Formats: sequence, structure tokens, C-alpha cells
Amino acid sequence: MLAKLMSLFLLGLVRVLTGAQARWYGCPPKAEQRIYFANHQSHADLVMIWAALPKELRSITRPIAAKDYWTKSSFKKWITTAVFNAIYVDRARTADQDPLEPLIDALERGDSIIIFPEGTRGNAEEPQPFKAGLYNLAQKFPHVVLVPAWIDNIQRVMPKGEVVPVPILCSVTFGTPVQLGDGEERREFLDRARQAVIALRDV
Repeated sequence: MLAKLMSLFLLGLVRVLTGAQARWYGCPPKAEQRIYFANHQSHADLVMIWAALPKELRSITRPIAAKDYWTKSSFKKWITTAVFNAIYVDRARTADQDPLEPLIDALERGDSIIIFPEGTRGNAEEPQPFKAGLYNLAQKFPHVVLVPAWIDNIQRVMPKGEVVPVPILCSVTFGTPVQLGDGEERREFLDRARQAVIALRDV
């Protein structure tokens, strides 16, 4: 009950601060297993894209969250666990740990996920080169629909290093799904997926 109330509160707060506009440009919202992949400029990105999804998709879609940041306090940990049902990614993992293991587990259970293929937040207008994770997941789960998304303006609401949000209109634009081509090389696919995200910036 408390998690549901917090969910409603956060949805209201995000919509007041950002408008949380969702624009389905290349595909409709649909309850199918998906990997949403987006640009990454703020810790608020996962909150923004979660809030932009319709209720029926939020319940089956799990964002990834940096474990070191989102478990710093018991409140942050509760929010990401009880409200967002997030998947923790350990950025301080040891060399023998597979960083994709928690994402693979979620996908094998039938969840949809939200990932940020840059791996870390950027400050430039365009995303940094995508890391290999999206390619590896596309190989392992060819049936899962890969949906690019562009999160606009959220870095101005919660700039890197700041803790007080600033109200400003934001949006999430969802684009046409991409597919891993037969025999497509890793870097070719990742560059193509990155361009699919960038192309949504001016839609």
C-alpha cells in the first residue's frame, strides 16, 4: 500500500516538474517484452522514462539502477526496490562477475527492461558510444523488441551533482524498433542503435 502511494506521489511530482510527455513516434505502447534503450544524462533518467510509460507497461518494465548510487540510503533502496522494481547493476563488480547477469535473469523471467547503453551519464548533446551490453542482449534474446528512446531536457531538471530539481518541460520519444541483423558486427549494430536514439532528438 505504501509503495502504491509513493508511486502515485512520484508520478504526480514528475509530471508537475517535467510534464513527463511520452511521444510514441515509431511504435505504439504495447504489452510485449521489450528492451527500451535510451540516452543517459541524469540519475533522474530512470524516473522519467518510468513515468512516461503507461500504467500497464510500468507494471511489466524494470529500469536498471546503479547499485552504488541507489542503495546509498535505505530510502533510495526502498524506492528503487518497492516502487520501480529496478534491476541493480554493480559498477564496482569484480572481474569474474558478468555485469549482464541481473538483466539476463529479468529477461528470462519475461520482464521488459530499460537500459542506458552508454553505461555512464554524459554531458554532451549526443550520447557517448554504446557499450557492448545491448548487442549481447540482442544476440541472446532475439525475440525481445528493441525500442530506442530519446529523453529530452531531464539533465536540466536534475543536473549532474545537483540535488534540488528545477521545473522544466521534458519528454520521452519512443522510436521505431531496431533488430540485430544476421551476421551484423557488434560495433556496426551499436553505432546503428545509437543513431536510432539520436534521430529521435529532433522529431
